[in-house]
Amino acid sequence: MLRHKGPSQIQFWFIALGLGVASGFAAILFRWAIEGIQASVYGTRNVNALHSFAETLPWYWVMLIPALGGIAVGVILQKFTPDGRVRSVADVIEGAALNDGRVEKKAGIASALCSLITLSTGGSTGREGPVVHIASMFASWIANALRVDGITGRDMLGCAVAAAVSASFNAPIAGALFALEVVLRHFALHAFAPIVVASAAGTVINRLFYGDVTEFVLPGTTTVEFYLELPAFFILGLVCGLVAVILMRAIFFADDFESALQSRLGLPRWLRPAVAGLLLGALAIKFPHIIGVGYETTSRALSGNLLLQQAFIFAVLKVLAVAITMAGRMGGGVFSPSLMLGALTGLVFGHIATGLFPEASSAFTLYALAGMGAVAAAVLGAPISTTLIVFELTGDWQTGLAVMVSVSMSTALASRLVDRSFFLSQLERRNVHLAAGPQAYLLAMFRVQGVMRKPQDEGAADEEVCTNMIEQGLYVLASATLETALPRFDKSGVAFLPVVTLSETGEPVLQGALFHVDALKAYNRALAATAAEEHS
Repeated sequence: MLRHKGPSQIQFWFIALGLGVASGFAAILFRWAIEGIQASVYGTRNVNALHSFAETLPWYWVMLIPALGGIAVGVILQKFTPDGRVRSVADVIEGAALNDGRVEKKAGIASALCSLITLSTGGSTGREGPVVHIASMFASWIANALRVDGITGRDMLGCAVAAAVSASFNAPIAGALFALEVVLRHFALHAFAPIVVASAAGTVINRLFYGDVTEFVLPGTTTVEFYLELPAFFILGLVCGLVAVILMRAIFFADDFESALQSRLGLPRWLRPAVAGLLLGALAIKFPHIIGVGYETTSRALSGNLLLQQAFIFAVLKVLAVAITMAGRMGGGVFSPSLMLGALTGLVFGHIATGLFPEASSAFTLYALAGMGAVAAAVLGAPISTTLIVFELTGDWQTGLAVMVSVSMSTALASRLVDRSFFLSQLERRNVHLAAGPQAYLLAMFRVQGVMRKPQDEGAADEEVCTNMIEQGLYVLASATLETALPRFDKSGVAFLPVVTLSETGEPVLQGALFHVDALKAYNRALAATAAEEHS
């Protein structure tokens, strides 16, 4: 019953609770590990004061630490991953959609170690992505041990993700909604209760060690001059949407550029993170605020302790630093950098807006808060959970309307310019088409070999007809998917296509035939199952 009806069974809630506790401890231990390694290389355990402490170090040490970390990351990726790529939230989303809630384990462990080294040695990324993938591996191990079906496996994955996010940020509401909105990408009732249980468990683990405190503290109460000032937050949302798109496209451009340069120069794969680390370290000599997660600079932006020129320069450099780190395959997540970039963008906008209309403006730090949510929501493609996580990170619930307005405008604009979010755009670049919904990606789940009729099956195609079609070039490979096969039916207008494998000499060998009606039936069953899961 647990294998096939897990979410509807009371026993499943105990599994969700266990996943929540395990994921919560994983998030705390990952955070401690970052602090421990950081203390050994930078001399301070305080992640929130890394920028200030790095300013006191010799310039050559600031430059060398990220480079040495990059070398370690490169060696690990070379040895334990087939493609030299760090696994992150995008892979968790792919696992939920296409792999029954399972993620890679060997590459995932290597990726967690790489992200740990990156974040400890000054990489300009965040810790939420690695923690989400670590928690997803726990869910995959349990799902495989119990041999559960896809619905139960996905719900287990959602429980682990929710707990990891809530334990990382002390944000139980946002953690639960992040799992539903970003990873599972539906709000089915059967998944809600166990995910909330896991998220609450993760939050309890966080508060046992850190107390019930917010990540950022705002300087006093802010208010909004609603009728006069709200249009400014609409404009801020559009600006933040563009900034989010610039960040995402900068990362993708840098990744393509580094891949092309690596191929042209013939550099070994393990050297790529080291070169990125060296560039990052060189940039940090003059601007140490770019290294690490960036909580110190984010806090300064939210409290208004940055001038207009400083905030603008820091924002530009942060985009460059994040692009270098992620394109260098060094590991880490994109959420914390987007929070920092959003706070800086909002602060710049706030300085300008309050300077132009001082009599109709509230504190310019309110713009930093709204900008923080707007950029992060556009990057993640998660307006609901991001809005809530901003509230939970700051503890300021009085400015909800301003944040919601900015978030709605930024996500609406950014989703038109990219494939809905950074994660879905990453997958699209790998030819994994999840952004368009189940009607697009379900076809890629069915191999032609699993749907075809073999020659000995009832209703099989005539072998002589198949041979003639093969000679005309009308056939499909057994290893192909329905995503490849169905367009061939539309183009050729035939009722079936011969299915072949290629011999050592390249000659097609008949294996059976794929009928158009069989392909459509398989696709229809998958769509019906997906709809039933999302509305149950």
